[in-house]
Order: sequence, then C-alpha cells, then structure tokens
Amino acid sequence: MTTVLQPGRISPIRKVPAHIERPEYVGKKSPKTGEPDVKTPEIIERMRVAGKLAAQALEEVGRHVAPGVTTDELDRIGHEFLCDHGAYPSTLGYRGYPKSLCTSINEVICHGIPDDTVLRDGDIVNVDITAFIGGVHGDTDATFLVGDVDEESRLLVERTREATNRAIKAIAPGRQLNVAGRVIEAYAKRFGYGVVRDFTGHGIGTTFHSGLIVPHYDDPSLAVTLEPGMTFTIEPMLTLGTIEYDIWPDGWTAVTKDRRRTAQFEHTILVTETGHEILTLP
Repeated sequence: MTTVLQPGRISPIRKVPAHIERPEYVGKKSPKTGEPDVKTPEIIERMRVAGKLAAQALEEVGRHVAPGVTTDELDRIGHEFLCDHGAYPSTLGYRGYPKSLCTSINEVICHGIPDDTVLRDGDIVNVDITAFIGGVHGDTDATFLVGDVDEESRLLVERTREATNRAIKAIAPGRQLNVAGRVIEAYAKRFGYGVVRDFTGHGIGTTFHSGLIVPHYDDPSLAVTLEPGMTFTIEPMLTLGTIEYDIWPDGWTAVTKDRRRTAQFEHTILVTETGHEILTLP
C-alpha cells in the first residue's frame, strides 16, 4: 500500500511548568554528548524511574490512538502526562525540535513532527517519547495500529516488535554489542524486510544521546563488549521496501524513498551481571 503523507500545520510550542528541571540543551543549538557507558548504581536507579515514567506516558498516548485523532493531540496528551508527573519531555527543544514526542505515520521512518494531520483508519503510527527526570532520560517507542489495518502492515508491526524483543534477549555481559543488530537483521531477512541503517540505537543516561552507537544490522566492525551497568536503546526500524529515505524540508521527518511502510519499537536497556533489564516497562 502506498500513501503519500504531506506535512501539516504545527501548533505553538507547549509550555513546561517552571518547577520542572530542564535538560542542559534546552535553548542551545546542540547538546552535550559523552558520558561513561557504564553507569553508577545511583544513576541506574534514577534511570529506572525515568524509564518507567516514559513507558507509562507511551501507554497513555497509545490509548488515544484512533481514526480521527490528530498527531498534535497525541503530543498534547504525552506532554501533559510527563509534566503532570514532574518530568520534562526530552525531545522538546532538542536541537530545536518543536514537540514533546515524535509521531511517525506509515512511510515515516522516524522523527515525524506532530501536527494537524488526522490519523485515518488503516494507518500505522509510531509514537516515540522520552522522559527527563532526576537528571536522566528514559526513551521508548512503539508502533500502533489505527483502526482496521491491512495484513501486510499488521505483520510488519508484529514482526518489528518481535525483532526488538529477540535483540533484547541476546543482551548479556561479555557479548559483543553487535549481537543486537545481528539478531535483528537475521530475523528481518526471513520476511524480506529492509533494516534501516542510518538511524540507530544510542547510549543514554544523563545525556539523551551519549555517543555510543547501537546499529540494528550486523556490523562486524563494532568492537564494543557489553559490561554490567551499560545503558542504551535498541530501536530497530524495519521497512516493507527500500531503506533509502528522503528528509522533509523540516529537517527531521525521514520518509522511505518508495513511500512504503515502516515500523519501529524501542526500549532503554540496562546490562546486568547476569543478562539485561528493560528499563522502559510501565
């Protein structure tokens, strides 16, 4: 199925109550990067709080995904949920991004900006939301079905979730970080799906993107060994067709070149002594 999405009107920037702590990059052109890959127990504890809250916010937004709802309304719901719980929506003001979450419909790979676009029956939409609270970030996303969705799209969404879960299950200390991408690519290939390469998972903690890169394809050159205390996201984007993309004039929205559909899921992961812990569960 090919649909061609058009940019909509973006509403004014939403206010965050003054008492809520802002990340350091708000109001700046670019954020600080670079922090230790292995986090202290105290930072990990705070990340559990941020991750759980992000997961709850995603769940709340997901409850409102339905035909006739605008992506701007989803942004309002996510924004208010985070603010009501004392958290700052990490995307708001990150490198100038104007909204409190990302909504990526159908052929949008990632970074779709919420606007007055109305969700239609049969669409799929990814919602990507990050909470900043206690000086740390928790980042998660999921792709939701809008009303009655065709089988091809439904399977793409289910299998993208499964690819994410399989990659997470492979995470354990002593293994190479590239195990995640190897598992995702091997699974996606069974169905002929494309695995997006240019947008990756990332290290996360006191910074939104720490500098650690987590590819979702098999990258043998990635020489990073997993250690207890490491935190990062796994967030594969799988496509029905090409992984080539265009960026809209907004500088953010990435759409597949063939305008075929794409899905994504994301969790923030902690490497533990015995395996891993998903920090973004509600």
